[in-house]
Amino acid sequence: MTLIATQSLTKTYGNQVTALSDLTVTVEPGIVGLVGANGAGKSTFIKIMLGLLGPTSGQARVLGLDPTVDGHEVRTRVGYMPEHDCLPPDLSAAEFVTHMGRMSGLPRTIARERASETLRHVGLYEERYRQIGGYSTGMKQRVKLAQALVHDPDLLLLDEPTNGLDPAGRDAMLALIERIGTEFGISVLVCSHLLGEVERICDALVAIEGGRLLRSAQLSDMTTVTEVLSIEVSEGTEELAARLTEAGLSVRADGQLLLVPLLDDATYDLILTAVAELDLPLHRLDQRRHRVAELFATEPTQPAEPAEPSQPAEPAAAGTTREGLQ
Repeated sequence: MTLIATQSLTKTYGNQVTALSDLTVTVEPGIVGLVGANGAGKSTFIKIMLGLLGPTSGQARVLGLDPTVDGHEVRTRVGYMPEHDCLPPDLSAAEFVTHMGRMSGLPRTIARERASETLRHVGLYEERYRQIGGYSTGMKQRVKLAQALVHDPDLLLLDEPTNGLDPAGRDAMLALIERIGTEFGISVLVCSHLLGEVERICDALVAIEGGRLLRSAQLSDMTTVTEVLSIEVSEGTEELAARLTEAGLSVRADGQLLLVPLLDDATYDLILTAVAELDLPLHRLDQRRHRVAELFATEPTQPAEPAEPSQPAEPAAAGTTREGLQ
């Protein structure tokens, strides 16, 4: 079943700000990234899918349901992890996740069992009886993920799930999301402005800019193979670059990688010979793909989304970079 389908979806606020404009897109099962700069319309899109906001015009379907009239049924089948901190500090994670299970329609005993099981999955089982107010940012993000999972949804909507996390915390959260999508078989829509994170875990990508659809495709179709070889060794990178240059190859560095134009099959032989002669551990040798971030090399101009009543307005992004939408 198609997860999400929209037709000419538009949302305006006060006839002044257009958050979504004539958005027509289809989202298929899997781990899908919804990307765009802050203010591009991602959060508005998610809230319409949950039936929390009504569109100004156009249509939307979530798991075949119309969220404007079947919002309650949609929310029983969809898990939502909000971007902002919304956790009660004086409750334990077990109490809160159990309560959210009850809110989703689970009987008391089953909700309690599901809460313990879900908190185990997200790595909080040993800490489940501590008050949430004493948790770190990473632990709070895991609680938000657990409450989205507790009722065993068909679809997860995750709004900036790595928000506020350090690099190690982001890696752990991304690994959790990937596990949910692959081992648990739950489809996931990951809303993010960090293209590098989306590229690591997603099967497909929906990119919006200024409330309009920029592109929707499988990630493999976006990151087409180039005529460049990517080489990674754990040591001796400079020595290998020098040896390949001596062999007549054009070499440039990209972080820890060496990039070499693929002229013909002999290019592989030259590289492998140089690695063997230098006795280096070769970790990677393959054709480089275009990175998703390269689709966003220009600076878009877009309106900011209006703030929720209890939250300050987010500024529109100043621009985009090769590393992501900042």
